Amino acid sequence: MEEKKVKDLMVPIGEYATVSEDATLKDALAALKNAQKQHDDDQYAHRAIIVIDREQQVVGKISQIDVLKALEPKYMDLCEPDSESGMTRFGFSKKFFTDMCTQYNLWSTPMSQLVQQAANRPVKTFMYKPKEGEYITENGTIEEAIHLLVVGRHQSLLVLKDKKIVGVLRLVDMFREITDAMDRHG
Repeated sequence: MEEKKVKDLMVPIGEYATVSEDATLKDALAALKNAQKQHDDDQYAHRAIIVIDREQQVVGKISQIDVLKALEPKYMDLCEPDSESGMTRFGFSKKFFTDMCTQYNLWSTPMSQLVQQAANRPVKTFMYKPKEGEYITENGTIEEAIHLLVVGRHQSLLVLKDKKIVGVLRLVDMFREITDAMDRHG
């Protein structure tokens, strides 16, 4: 039996919700809703948006957590965009996070006003820019993909063919592949 490759499990970029880097958060969420309509029966429907530049190259991603962070712009002032995810691993307590909200005056504006302001924010101001360890070639192995997902704690990897992004390999698709393999061999 031939081993599956990343290209066998990835979602082609054309099936993903995409927006330009000049789009607003409202535009991005509309694109996501449209993509999700095409996968209503799929428990693993898209939950992220791909951001492209004028040359149609992928320059970023917007996850659900990025949308939530976009509501409160002061999060960007607190730390580098990808460093807060590890704060609890370094021993910071719940009290620390509560005190931080007070100290930085987070969420002092009513939610309705924050939502209204965030709707018009350009996605390039809060999108996540993938790092080197978040890319894999379409002929990469399942083992290599699992390694990158686990070590990097990523929700997805961008799939390359000839240095061009052609798809997204999602953690949820890898999970499904593993559970299916256990069913077949268990």
